[in-house]
Formats: sequence, structure tokens, C-alpha cells
Amino acid sequence: MTEELTEEIFDLAIIGSGPGGYHSALRAASYGAKVALIEKEERLGGTCSNWGCIPTKALYSSAKMIADIKEKAALLGVNVGDVSYDFNKAVERKDQVVRELTAGIAQLCKIKKVQIFKGFGSVVEGNIYTNITVNIHQNEGTNVQIKSKRVILATGSKPAMIPAFNIDHQKILDSDDILRAGFNKIPKKLIIIGGGVIGCEFANVFAEFGSEVTILEYLPTILANEEKLIVKTLKKKFIALGIAIHESKNVLSVDATETGVRATLCDASVPRDETDQAEKQIVEADMCLVSIGRQKYTEGLGLENFQINLQRGSIPINHETMETSFPGIYAIGDCTGILMLAHFASYQGDIAVANILSSIGGFEGVHPQKADFNTVPATTFTHPNIGSVGLRHKEAKEKYEKVLVGRFSYASSGKAKCMAEENGFMMVIADAKTDKIVGASCIGEAAPELISEISVAMRLGLTTHQLASVIHSHPTLSEIALEAVEDCHGMAIHKAGKRR
Repeated sequence: MTEELTEEIFDLAIIGSGPGGYHSALRAASYGAKVALIEKEERLGGTCSNWGCIPTKALYSSAKMIADIKEKAALLGVNVGDVSYDFNKAVERKDQVVRELTAGIAQLCKIKKVQIFKGFGSVVEGNIYTNITVNIHQNEGTNVQIKSKRVILATGSKPAMIPAFNIDHQKILDSDDILRAGFNKIPKKLIIIGGGVIGCEFANVFAEFGSEVTILEYLPTILANEEKLIVKTLKKKFIALGIAIHESKNVLSVDATETGVRATLCDASVPRDETDQAEKQIVEADMCLVSIGRQKYTEGLGLENFQINLQRGSIPINHETMETSFPGIYAIGDCTGILMLAHFASYQGDIAVANILSSIGGFEGVHPQKADFNTVPATTFTHPNIGSVGLRHKEAKEKYEKVLVGRFSYASSGKAKCMAEENGFMMVIADAKTDKIVGASCIGEAAPELISEISVAMRLGLTTHQLASVIHSHPTLSEIALEAVEDCHGMAIHKAGKRR
């Protein structure tokens, strides 16, 4: 049974309510647009709010509290005795945070008159002249169809699956499994396949809660996209925490056993067609978390009805406008395969909404926009935190004739010393010819917040001298950014060594 809602024409229909989708809906509604938001899951918020960014950071906060008490309490004159924890309570709090934030998203949509449709959305037919028909297959089996002047696909991604890993969602888990409500197990031994952001964050959390964690990484290093010195600093902390890191390892299979799990691996240098004869290594544990990346959610969206052809599983878009090859249909977030970051999806949503409402016309204060992908910050919530933006040192040297590099350590920061957070540093890179900042990396307490200042500077095209001229409050961690940019010219006050 299909019900046609022909009496109602939306300005914008959005499929997917993650940080790209709901953000776009609220942004468009703020301009007075009539918006439909379609979500197949029970709660709004997508992976980020329900099984990703938010629940992991809630658990991270509990794990960091354990670490802070162990590492800093006595140093700061606080006597706490033996430290114990209740993982059930940490999980309950994580679930409560998720409920509150997702309920808040729903309430904001209600206040701004965004109409919510629960079900699986797909585009059916139409164009910008006749409106685009969107089909919503509801959970009870019925179909509802709506018409909209424009459509945004914000369908996100899901954990990547490899058959050889035999994910059973019991002992061999994906990242969604480990964050679903009710998962409250601390395995004595945990294997994590994949040393990217997701794998490292979970390794940190479970190690703090007492698990013996082993990371198995195919690439030569964990966090391969970060600066070498950043990774070196994190690995030192991980090893101190008891995390075993095995890099350049090809995991051939993972199997559930009567007592736990068994991973079979060999050296990553062995050609794929010779792994049968390769020397094998066995790693056993109680559970295994597979965190090898995410797969774009693009199946069943009706893209073939509009001759929108996937590229390596991603929806191709115009990188300046977010529009697909079919006029009037836009895509943002993980499903575009550009950067799988929640805040990047929200940014893409802002660009898409501006261009959509401008093309429709009649919305005051809206103007066409072009995206700039060069200043997107990335963060990793391990302990210590990591934040980065723009080019890494190697990339900058390849792009520019000469670069300036400034570094400043937490150990030289008065505020960091007061906080007993002396582990870490910030590194800033600038083009020597123009003095403009082109990249930065930071590891240490509040690194994700500190890197935002550099992101602002880069977005505005500031030079190191211009940022150094900004007065920073004392004592604050933000002075680390100030001294790092000053060090690009050998002028950092609280650093000995380099001279101008």
C-alpha cells in the first residue's frame, strides 16, 4: 500500500539524520524552509550520536577519570586509596548521555517545525522542475511518498565487514556492537584489529578499565595519517598502559572458540597469493573488536533512477557545491567518501543548504557558497588527545619550496604544569614565502580544542606573525599555540635553543 502526500510539497527532503542530516534540516528550517527529515532508525542522530562520537567520548571520560586518579591524584596532594571502577555505571551514564542528546535533536526539530518521517528513504523520480518523489518504506511495511523541490542524501556509513573475520556480534564485534545499549563486558583480553582512530580510542578505554589489549595493524604504523612524532608519543603512552601494538601484520582470519577468539596473522609484506605458505602467528583473547574502517551506506537509495553512478562505493559530488551529477540531488557526509568526520558532514550540510535555498529563491539572507576542504580539523580522543589540521610536515615540504616549523611542549607551559599535564607538544607549519600557516598537529591535554585556534587562523589566511600578535590569556593551555607559532621564527619566549 502506497500513500501519496500530494498536497504537501517540501522545499527540502533529507535522507538520514546524522550530524550532516539533522544539522542541514535545522539550518534550512532556520531560514524558513519547509523540511522533511527521514530516518530509518528509532532515534535521530545517526551513528555519531548513537554508536560513535558521543558514546565513545562518554566512555572515554570515565576511562580518563581512572587514569587521572592513578597518575595525578597523589601528585596533586589528593589521597584516594585504591582505585576501583564500576563499568556498568559507566555504560549506564553513556546510554543516558545518548538518550538525552538524541531527544534534544528531536525536540529541536519539533521546535523548528522539521517534519520527521520514520523509515527507509529512497529517491524515485522527478527533477527540479516537477519536484522529486521520495519513497519512505516504514517499519510496519507501508510506503509513504512525499515530493520535494530538492533532496540531500546524508545516509552515512556502517562498519566495514570482511567475511574472514566471522563477525558474530557476540565474541567478534564491530564498533556498533560494543557501543549498543546493554554491552557491559570488560574482557580480560581484547584483540583490536585496526589501529586507526576508532581502534586506538577503544584500546585506550578498555586498557584503562583493565583489559589486556592487543592492537593488530596492517600498515607500518598505527594512526598512519598523523605526524611520526605524534604517533611515537602516543605509542610510548600505550606501551606504558600495557597495550601491545603489532604493526605490519595481515590478519588472515578470526574465529570464535569455546573459550574466546583466535586470530591468525602473518607479516603484511607477504604477497596476498602467498599467505597460505607464510609463517603464521596466533593471538588469542576473550573477545575481538574489528575496527578496520567504515563502508558507505549507499544501497537501495534509488540512485539508478537518476543515473547517479557510485565511485568506489561513494556518491560522487561537486566538491564546491555538494550537488551530485543529477541537478537537485545533493549528498553530504560519509556516503560521499571524502572525509568521514561528523563535523565535516555538518559543514557540507551548511554548503548544500546555502546552495539549495539560493537556487529555490525566496529565502532572505541565503547566498550560494563554495566549500573549502583545506582546514578540516581531525581529532583522536586517546589519552593524551590528538588534534591536527591541514598539511603534515612531509606533505608541506613536498608542496612548498621552504617551510617553517615551530614546536612547543606542554612541559614548558605554566598551565600544563599546574594541571600535571606535561606530556605532549604542538607543532605548527607555515609556508616560508608567505608566512601563512598551512598545518598543525598537537598531542596532549585538550589538543582537539587547541587545534581549533589553528583551524580558524588557517581559514582566515593568517600568518604566524598575525596569530602571534593576538593576546592570549595567562595562564592557559592556549599559550601553547601562541608559543608554537612564535617558534616558527625562533621567537618563542619560554623555549631555549633556536634563535632568530
